[in-house]
Amino acid sequence: MNKIQREDIQDFVSSFPLRDLLHNRTILITGATGLIGSNLVHCLLALDCKIKVVAPIRDLKKAVRIFSQNELENMRLIECDIISYNYDALCDIDYIVHCAAPTASKYFIEHPVETFDVIYSGTKVLLNYARKRQIKGFVYLSSLEVYGEIYDDSKPVCEDSQGYLDIMAVRSSYPMAKRAAENLCCLYTAEYGVPVMVARLTQTTGAGIALDDNRVIAQFARLATYGNDIVLHTTGESARPYCYTTDAVSAILYILFKGQKGNVYNVANENTYISARDMAEFVRVNFNPSIKVRVELKNDMGYAPVTKLNLSTEKLKGLGWLPRYGLYEMFDRLIKSLSE
Repeated sequence: MNKIQREDIQDFVSSFPLRDLLHNRTILITGATGLIGSNLVHCLLALDCKIKVVAPIRDLKKAVRIFSQNELENMRLIECDIISYNYDALCDIDYIVHCAAPTASKYFIEHPVETFDVIYSGTKVLLNYARKRQIKGFVYLSSLEVYGEIYDDSKPVCEDSQGYLDIMAVRSSYPMAKRAAENLCCLYTAEYGVPVMVARLTQTTGAGIALDDNRVIAQFARLATYGNDIVLHTTGESARPYCYTTDAVSAILYILFKGQKGNVYNVANENTYISARDMAEFVRVNFNPSIKVRVELKNDMGYAPVTKLNLSTEKLKGLGWLPRYGLYEMFDRLIKSLSE
């Protein structure tokens, strides 16, 4: 963990108002070695509230690299396949945050069946466990990709909005699975009373992001850091807001403790809404004016279709949550982190 990430976590600890609700609780977190999952673990354990984390993971060595010895002493790592693991052996879980999912567009294209299966089946296994164990709360991490293609950004995209999604496109393996998993969460609440909420996240970034992370904001930050031109492989028309890692962590916990079961909440900083092309120019102007922005179209990268998702977060703000990091702060901290 670098200096910037430590500062982010300390800022979270000093500003998060719901810490008393976490005292002496045990939380099952899937995807704990991913960007959001690992930051969630770091932040929870830094609260020093006698929290225990149970983390089903695929790669034990990666987890040992990511977490400190002090953190590992408050974690139970289970190296397993999240679909086939027998969760019934875990009898002391209070809450579940389900972060695990594939994240790379190219993987969605090359392994669409596996993409759909791990998202849908993994969610169903955990919902069944939550039902049997009467879990106090469950947050499922979904994606803004469930909205599909929306072109009119003159009005905010609320949680009940719906755009076009080509169900016969291979790339739809990811958003269609996320839609199906969201629906399954709703059904488990309606039929069995499982207290599950959905956090529909925009693209999230922050200090501690993997050096090989291929999400657009990470790519732009790396290129600016190392003085390389920003090369767009699409027209850059797609637009969305963004969210900083610790803001996302805070939002997830607000949803867990203050959200209504069976409901979905957009998670983003509305004020960061920007197209990919404009964001490339923003990075160049503010962080490395010596580089250029170029367009070299490629059609084999598995990128999502053009869409303009001007997300509304009024529903989440109604729970008391507010973001702390704007677009400049996101890039500033990410670039400083990469420079360490």
